[in-house]
Amino acid sequence: MATDWTALLEQVESKFSEAQPDSRRLFHGRGRCYPGLEQVCVDSFFPAILVTFFEEYAGEEALCERLWEMAAAQGYQGIAVQRRYQPGAPITWPCGAPVAAPEARRGELRFPLTFERQNVGFFLDIEPGRHWLEEQVRSHSETENLKLLNLFAFTCAFSVVARAAGELDVLNIDVNRGVLNRGRENHLSNKLPLKGIKFLQLDALRDFNRFDRRGPFQLAVVDPPTRQKGRFDVSENYGKLLQLLPGCLADEAELLMVMNSPRHSEAHFRALIEESDIRYEVVERLPQNPDFPDRDPDAALKMLHVRFRR
Repeated sequence: MATDWTALLEQVESKFSEAQPDSRRLFHGRGRCYPGLEQVCVDSFFPAILVTFFEEYAGEEALCERLWEMAAAQGYQGIAVQRRYQPGAPITWPCGAPVAAPEARRGELRFPLTFERQNVGFFLDIEPGRHWLEEQVRSHSETENLKLLNLFAFTCAFSVVARAAGELDVLNIDVNRGVLNRGRENHLSNKLPLKGIKFLQLDALRDFNRFDRRGPFQLAVVDPPTRQKGRFDVSENYGKLLQLLPGCLADEAELLMVMNSPRHSEAHFRALIEESDIRYEVVERLPQNPDFPDRDPDAALKMLHVRFRR
């Protein structure tokens, strides 16, 4: 039986009518707001559309053809499909032409992407966190020796956004040298100076004493993977990291703490933070990216603004 794509196509069509140039999610099935479409997402990385199937659907080709009818009229070049349910999550371009150098757009900033990998290199859902960091950097414009600690930096989008917003030093920490190299390239491709921007291949928890003296940091982003086999698990390790973190913070610091585990509620996350050190104060939960509706707010990405006072 063919899948009914009506709700998906209506969502995509309505967002095309908004003519927003920035990259965004056009359809988010994973939030379980659209019965029967929980395992499909559609993203806009103009001039490419990326369709991700997390399980097999009847009528995948028909969906791509319908999407292409709409996308071609908007000037898109091609539609890429990533099938996460197949080994290696292969990418195909069933409609239009392959985009040789896909990129994420965010205002004047550009982030080169790698469609051939499961994570393309830029997470759309955490945009409210990037906006929060921009505001923090601007509000600290009078702070001398402003420093940002970016843990689990991945391709360093937070670092790029922070440097574009103002003058500061950034320490990017990730255990993967490859993504840090891409982070460096992200700065260079946006013509941002690398002075004061560091990229260290370290384990954020186990190697803490190898970077803690590079502070004190007035700003920090803690955005770990839910589970990184053999290295980090939010259930076991997040609290330990939060206990160490004050050792490298300034006497007054603003932090963005993130949890992407649907199994942990907001209440659990808040308790974890406040029990790790009484000097942490959860200021607020940042709003969800409206392109990522979720039936259960506790299962959605949780981004908390946390204040530290020594």
